[in-house]
Amino acid sequence: MGSLKTSILCYLFLIISIAACSPHKVNTEKAFDNYIPDDKELYETIVSMDSVFFEAYNNCTLDKQAEILSDNIEFYHDQSGLSTSKQNILDAIEKNICSRVTRELVEGSIEVHPIDGYGAVEIGLHKFHNNEEKAGTPSATGKFIIIWQNNNNSWKITRVVSLH
Repeated sequence: MGSLKTSILCYLFLIISIAACSPHKVNTEKAFDNYIPDDKELYETIVSMDSVFFEAYNNCTLDKQAEILSDNIEFYHDQSGLSTSKQNILDAIEKNICSRVTRELVEGSIEVHPIDGYGAVEIGLHKFHNNEEKAGTPSATGKFIIIWQNNNNSWKITRVVSLH
């Protein structure tokens, strides 16, 4: 009987693992339809900061990016792993992103939730376009989570989770 339970548990684990790892399409039009921010002012602040940071990203303004990234940044990327060096992240952006890649926010996809006594968490969808490919080449939609710290109205990115 113990062997049967073990077999059933293994089978269930396998099914759950396959379902979790199987590719799925994100419906970007419906993803955030029902979202209403708890704090409209905080929402607008974080959306603005997202825009400022990624305008600097798209235009290779490394000093502006450095200003917004925390010295204690943790960047979790599903393809390249964990990066904890602000300088290494900026160097990688300069080497691999500048003039080559453009980030496009999926309009209406941002959610912002307050983190009491710390700042906010931003969740959204975006696409990265390879500028070296033919114009109009489709880009996959990725998910992101950004943790923002507010220190005397100075917003810094402290954690990023980027999933493609």
